[in-house]
Amino acid sequence: MSQALRIDRSGPNGVVARVTLARPEVHNAFDASTIAELRSTFLGLEREGATALRAVVLAGDGPTFCAGADVAWMRAAMGLDVEGNEQDAMAMAEMFETIDTCPVPVIVRVQGAALGGGVGLCAVADLVIAESGARFGFTETRLGILPAVISPFVVAKIGESHARALFPGGRRFDAVRAQRIGLVHEVVEGEEALDAAVDSAVADILASGPTAVRAAKSIVREVRGLGHGASKWHTARVIARQRVTEEAKEGFTAFDEKRRPAWSPEEP
Repeated sequence: MSQALRIDRSGPNGVVARVTLARPEVHNAFDASTIAELRSTFLGLEREGATALRAVVLAGDGPTFCAGADVAWMRAAMGLDVEGNEQDAMAMAEMFETIDTCPVPVIVRVQGAALGGGVGLCAVADLVIAESGARFGFTETRLGILPAVISPFVVAKIGESHARALFPGGRRFDAVRAQRIGLVHEVVEGEEALDAAVDSAVADILASGPTAVRAAKSIVREVRGLGHGASKWHTARVIARQRVTEEAKEGFTAFDEKRRPAWSPEEP
């Protein structure tokens, strides 16, 4: 528990971590403390074993998911020299990278708005579910700066064409467009439906094998940039190792016996 974040555990034996930005008075905007606490939290989560942590939900308190960087914090950075600003920006980059490399699926729940760095959180998530009224935007240029630190993650998510169209002007866009460009995966009506969609996504993950889920997430990163020959051999080795695990044996035995596998929680 911290002033900037609230961390709860849910699911059987607490296997789901719910990380909530808890600064609604500033629309959950980042400052140096929030950035450090997010990174520290996810560094701790990544050390948990496959059966102890199976999913992470990242959300925000209040009417806004995340409005990006705190304007007061950014204004203070104007007084730093270039080296100080580089250190400041590097801390944020490392925070995004830590979330991006989290070994289990990260689900982001968006209500109200995701702006600037808030869009960056969407970009480093595996699944983004948004309420239909949510708004998005790379609004940094409206302040005379730019979406630099988040750009590697955003371009990987939405592609160069959409980034080139959206970065320079800073225009806000709706959840429908966010879904069309691949930033958002599911759009729902109302916050009750938003919570239900998040719960359904978590249930899908918990119905799947814990090590298989981690390997499935990891392989997306592993095959990125590999040539055909290298990816062919790598993927063959990965599936061969997974097939001989006790988890795989349990999965196929449960299928044959028409029962739930041991890792899957009973339906409420």
